[in-house]
Amino acid sequence: MVVDGKLRFWNDHKARIREAAAALYLAIPDYFWGEELEENLLQLARQRNAANFGRLKLKVWRAGEGLYTPHTNDIEWLATAAPTQPIPYTSIKVGISQMARTCLSPLSHFKGPHAPLYVLAGIEKQNRNLDDILLLNAQGHVAELISSNIFWLKDGVLYTPTVDTGCVNGILRRNILRWCQNKGIAVQEVLAAPDELLQADMVFSTNVTGIRSMKEIDTHTLPSCNDWLQNMRAELQV
Repeated sequence: MVVDGKLRFWNDHKARIREAAAALYLAIPDYFWGEELEENLLQLARQRNAANFGRLKLKVWRAGEGLYTPHTNDIEWLATAAPTQPIPYTSIKVGISQMARTCLSPLSHFKGPHAPLYVLAGIEKQNRNLDDILLLNAQGHVAELISSNIFWLKDGVLYTPTVDTGCVNGILRRNILRWCQNKGIAVQEVLAAPDELLQADMVFSTNVTGIRSMKEIDTHTLPSCNDWLQNMRAELQV
């Protein structure tokens, strides 16, 4: 996200690019890590009227011929930018996916390789007239939403699925875990059954666009702690 002329959480995005590149044996050029690329991306955002509040996508892929045995580890990349609006703070209605399951792999912690899985979940969300879909892993543990991580608060402890569920290690997820550590808030990364969400004091979703509380999972009404969320939003500036 580009907000007030700055790339939000840019250092975390670069860290995830490094992780994905290592997993895929991609050779990222040195200029990715300096100020030049950041300034070029911000210039693109300004040209597209997206500097005040916009979504910037940076796509990276292997160069060369499209064969399964690559001839190079060099990359090509494309950046696009478009203005957008902040997400509303209204609570969302969620259902458990019946079509898709996450799958743990050396590639599951970052975006891209498992994209068709999330496309199927998005189609199911539309067909069921929901705001989002909750994905479980093959063992039935809570994993994530279509493009968001999931957290829940219970008796003062914040819980989130471990990346062993096959969930993406999201940018805002990383920032929330750091924020909790700095605040002395207990956090547990867990393998949890969906029923545990129904016993929570609050459930919410997170990605770089913001934080939204959940009001319902498959017709089960959930409580909320709006003051707690508002404080976290303000301190993380999302």
